[in-house]
Amino acid sequence: MTQTAIPFHFLRGGTSRGPYFNRADLPEDRDQLSEVLMQVMGAGNPRNIDGLGGGDAVTTKVAMLSRSEEPGVDVDYFFAQVAVTERLVDYGPTCGNILVGVGPAALEMGLVPVTGEETRVRIRAVNTGALVEAVVQTPGGRVSYEGSVAIDGVPGTAAPVGLNFMDVVGSKSGAMFPTGNAIDVIDGVEVTCIDVAMPMMIARAADLGITGHETKDELDANEALFARMEALRLEAGRRMGFGDVSKSVTPKIGLIAPATSGAHLTARYFMPWKTHPTMAVTGSQCLAACALAPGTVADGLARPVDSAPSVILIDHPVGTMEVTVNFSRDGGGFQFISAGVVRTARLIARGEVLVSDPKGQQA
Repeated sequence: MTQTAIPFHFLRGGTSRGPYFNRADLPEDRDQLSEVLMQVMGAGNPRNIDGLGGGDAVTTKVAMLSRSEEPGVDVDYFFAQVAVTERLVDYGPTCGNILVGVGPAALEMGLVPVTGEETRVRIRAVNTGALVEAVVQTPGGRVSYEGSVAIDGVPGTAAPVGLNFMDVVGSKSGAMFPTGNAIDVIDGVEVTCIDVAMPMMIARAADLGITGHETKDELDANEALFARMEALRLEAGRRMGFGDVSKSVTPKIGLIAPATSGAHLTARYFMPWKTHPTMAVTGSQCLAACALAPGTVADGLARPVDSAPSVILIDHPVGTMEVTVNFSRDGGGFQFISAGVVRTARLIARGEVLVSDPKGQQA
């Protein structure tokens, strides 16, 4: 069978990686698009042996970019989470780690011009509507990937990519607390259903019988824990207004515990059917908001923060994530204003990926 070639760039963004496409090179029809992306990543096989995926949810992610027609926005970023062992594509969430690579990829593709030693790229996350400004190092008119910034979960160092998130509250639901409560009780467990950058259901690790300091492998081996969390998540998704989320990766799950280091809290982030090896960028913002907001499951557990802006430190399985937050407690009310992180990205490969079913391709 004749194969069809699709141009792509392959980048590591933060602690995830995947192909970045020009949206114009892919089918418009959603079903055809899903078929192409599943073939590209090799979905349906635990090793993704017939595609570019890496056998893990953090390596079966896809970014699709296009010039934005919205005033003041440079690039529209459409994200797809391709399943590993199932033939399934979820377009509901976004991904903050893959977002780290959007600015560099847009510049590499020529979707955005370089403007100086640093280039600011304003990005609209199509899946959630969030607006993000990426600051990319572009000395000499080219994207630079060499630098001295290290992030936990990635070997070596690289050039910084700054991300400033705006309009992150109510990313999918329109409200910080979609249920109207800072705490809900589901099947006897207190949870916070919160929507900041990423809708999440957050609970205290101790309430689910773990310490919250377990390794990724230890957690992934705990089938009873995942069964319990999924039952809670399904009900949380219904209460948050998302309907049946059994085939959706949102809301994500966070389990929190007191930090044993100098961090503000320890967290384990679930995607939701596997443990994240580090920490999601969007998830870190949601966890930071939970730690700051009064009356949530983090109240009394997280180390308090008195002033804004501040840096929230979140311990994860292999290190610590730093989230710069701005918030207000004027008049006794709490308002989460913005969040920012500094991550790194690297262009790993570029060329063409081949698919054997060309029926969805544009001429």
